[in-house]
Amino acid sequence: MYKKFISPSASLIIISILVIGFSAVRALGVLGPSSLRWVLPLSFCLMAILPWVLLTTDGRRQIGLQRPDTASRYLLAIITGLGAALFCFVLGYLLFGKAVDNWFVNIGNSYKAMMDTSTMSFWMLSLIFTIPAMLFSPVGEEIFYRGQLQKTLEQKFSINTSTVIECTLFALIHQVHHGIIKTETGLTYLPVSGALWFVLMFLVAWMFAWLRARSGSIYIGILSHMVFNITMNTCIFLFLW
Repeated sequence: MYKKFISPSASLIIISILVIGFSAVRALGVLGPSSLRWVLPLSFCLMAILPWVLLTTDGRRQIGLQRPDTASRYLLAIITGLGAALFCFVLGYLLFGKAVDNWFVNIGNSYKAMMDTSTMSFWMLSLIFTIPAMLFSPVGEEIFYRGQLQKTLEQKFSINTSTVIECTLFALIHQVHHGIIKTETGLTYLPVSGALWFVLMFLVAWMFAWLRARSGSIYIGILSHMVFNITMNTCIFLFLW
């Protein structure tokens, strides 16, 4: 799968370093000063190009960089992405309303912290926040987590164990979007809603992994992830803003 100069044992070391590095950059981009927000899209771009740097042509095919087995998988991706995001929105609203413990409220607050959004229309908000959320993270995260990380782990562990590890890492790093929050006194943790958000992100990651495995294509996971992010931001801007 990896190019000849990278052995199987070395590939695990490389992927571990990449996970730590991307996680650190994400935490810095989300929880650090607003001047460093640019490191987030940069990290997603790096995630997306890594297979062309480290993997062979067959390796890229193995991680799912190919067309799905049937076109109907695209419809499945849209339905699952929409359904998962709506479930997260409804659950958060029923449990926490518009309080900061609502994960979508907290994500919305992170948008507001970037710039003055008080006079922006729904369409302007969508242009500024939803389009980047639709493009950068779904492509980068799916190629890296469900693609390269998953298949690298499978060189040593079973498919199920590899998926559990991959989904756990994905859910953990999303704690910087909700769970760990910035306050006037510094960083704090929301234990109840943070734990629930971890479970939700683990399940969403497992759904994306299932879509890739079922279709044989990472593109189906990317599409589902895109729909999830679009739906999430739409719910935030229409109902929680």
